[in-house]
Amino acid sequence: MADVLLTHSYHLPFDRKQVRKMEPYPPLGTLYAAALLRAQGHSVAVFDTMLQEPQAGFREALREHCPRIVAIYEDDFNFLTKMCLTRMRDVAWGMIEAARHAGARVVVHGSDATDHAVEYLRNGCDYVLEGEAEYSLLELVNAMIGGGDPTTIPGVKWLNGSGRQASVEMCAHRTVRGRGDLPVPARDLIDVASYRSAWKSAGRPFSLNLIASRGCPFRCNWCAKPIFGDAFQLRDAREVALEMKLLKETYGAEHLWFADDIFGLNRHWLLEFARYVEEEDCPVPFKIQARADLLTEESVHALKRAGCAEVWMGVESGSQKVLDTMEKGLLVEEVIVARDHLKREGIRACYFLQLGYPGERWEDLQKTIALVRETRPDDVGVSFSYPLPNTRFYAKVKQQLGAKQNWSDSEDLCVMFKGAYSDRMYRAVRDALHAEVESWKPGLTGELHPDLWKEVEALEPICRNPDAMEFSEVAVQREFPIISNSPFDFRVAQTGTAGGGHD
Repeated sequence: MADVLLTHSYHLPFDRKQVRKMEPYPPLGTLYAAALLRAQGHSVAVFDTMLQEPQAGFREALREHCPRIVAIYEDDFNFLTKMCLTRMRDVAWGMIEAARHAGARVVVHGSDATDHAVEYLRNGCDYVLEGEAEYSLLELVNAMIGGGDPTTIPGVKWLNGSGRQASVEMCAHRTVRGRGDLPVPARDLIDVASYRSAWKSAGRPFSLNLIASRGCPFRCNWCAKPIFGDAFQLRDAREVALEMKLLKETYGAEHLWFADDIFGLNRHWLLEFARYVEEEDCPVPFKIQARADLLTEESVHALKRAGCAEVWMGVESGSQKVLDTMEKGLLVEEVIVARDHLKREGIRACYFLQLGYPGERWEDLQKTIALVRETRPDDVGVSFSYPLPNTRFYAKVKQQLGAKQNWSDSEDLCVMFKGAYSDRMYRAVRDALHAEVESWKPGLTGELHPDLWKEVEALEPICRNPDAMEFSEVAVQREFPIISNSPFDFRVAQTGTAGGGHD
């Protein structure tokens, strides 16, 4: 019998695109919570839904462990969790029902539950945990098992009353505390071998995930931060290097993914981290997410010393106007410089691009395409602008949203507000960009993209949305001109006018 059975709601086979990629990672946030509960003396089990069937498998876990408490504790470091996909919500609600039927009390934590606490509570869970929640969960479990009052714990939400008149209550927000005292994630509680098999079956080196930091202090107006807010917390550099060594030597990791929102924010920490990796002789090829304006020559060299093989940058757009409208705080020129630094060190440079942001027009799309061609990234991930609750972006488009306010899975790429174009146009641009970048790889002929670009050219006039909305744009004082080599003659003039975002 377990005091607590922890689980999460992301199931890879429910996500078409992720099945094709086959790059599953363990639920790091769930395993941090499990490690803390176990370290404080609670008996803990984990049911990992990533690769296991979540309905029958979860019911079997309930029978096996007979938990007093079920904690549906989502992985805050998985970008798919942050997207609040409806497939995940459906799984979570099914787990709540099964747990209640088994006689367990239910606690839920995650981005979607934070934004929609009343819906989760009305669907049967006892408590919802707000924000960073490892210690909230620990205090709540102590109270539920020891007879304390859960309603006095900061960060814990519950339903006061019954029926449609019931309201969500919380005694206080929890103050963010340092996370240097958290144990290493309890990876021994899941079947790591199944992850290794998945990676190997796809013909790739076995990769595991870890974090060096939490949160991001930058304030892009489309970025939702229901868990960490604007706080940024950095782990000790030597501890991170030692965890790399653990993953390599104990679990056989051949590659690592740092799931940080932003890696290398502190250059002094980065230099220290590279030194500890060298001292501990624990380099493992890894990939990160970073801002282009942080990738100085010094920082990129330190990344190379530490074993970095791939950097994903949130480029979003090649139009300075769009970047300023997003309040990104980034210059297009900084992307070009960062890409050059990475190329000189032999580190793959990859771009996240975002299509369809309010105010983006044809000339802005042209600039994004031209930037990709000019800098030739090693890979791109293309997504459509997706409004999530409690963002300035969401507030702007909220009145245009209909019944559908979340994507069902990560392939459900659709614009849910009045964008400049229909989804068909954005998908055509995405497909053409992917094909062109793919065609640059060694051994390919570069003949994959002309027909796709011709389709984009043909769709542009017929897919325009006459009711497209604008965004309150900040003054645009910086435009970086790029001359394109488009198969249908994209050209961006010196004035920034035209002559003709993540998956």
